[in-house]
Amino acid sequence: MKRFFDTELETFRSKLIVMGETAIEQVHAAVKALEEGSPALAGQVIAADDKLDRLEVEIDDEAVRYMNLRAPVASDLRLVIVGMKASHDLERVGDEATSIAKRSIKLGAEPPLKAYIDIPRMATIALEMLRDALDCFLQVDEAKAVAVCRRDAEVDDLNRQLYRELTSFMVEDPATISRAIELMFVSKSIERIADHATNIAEEMIYLSQGKDVRHTDEVKKGPAGGQA
Repeated sequence: MKRFFDTELETFRSKLIVMGETAIEQVHAAVKALEEGSPALAGQVIAADDKLDRLEVEIDDEAVRYMNLRAPVASDLRLVIVGMKASHDLERVGDEATSIAKRSIKLGAEPPLKAYIDIPRMATIALEMLRDALDCFLQVDEAKAVAVCRRDAEVDDLNRQLYRELTSFMVEDPATISRAIELMFVSKSIERIADHATNIAEEMIYLSQGKDVRHTDEVKKGPAGGQA
């Protein structure tokens, strides 16, 4: 893997890491806007979405240019392809952050339905997964990538638990329906962010092994483990 460390590929990877950090910041700010009922912070998240869109285009352009000019060997070609796929997932993470921010504005106009405990907890796990998946891109750490994939079930479980609780609110008091539905959408956005982190981790396994593990249970079996 040492031959990745040339100027062009390092620039490519650096842009991807910047995009990842930006996506993480956006999600964190969106959830904070929800917790604090801050339309101003939510507005900042919404306004910043274009930055991730631009980074995705730049990464794609760098990848195409590199492939056209350098005729990369198989291992480098996998790196470039994986980076392009990861940038698409990160752009989608930014879209989910924007969705959370927009819903936080709606929710902030009414009294909180419940204390925000489960959603920040879900977001913390999803962002840990995303950061670890990005670390794998730098280190090509297959064990960490597998651990990220296995943590996806934690977020899925919390999402289902919150759905059940919010459904109970709606059944018991129809006045809570609109707020409960908005929170369900927020929860779903976070669950999707965890899915995107899992996608990136699976691509890191492909980068390491040259083996496609998407749509299989191979890496999701066993205890979550890994770093939190």
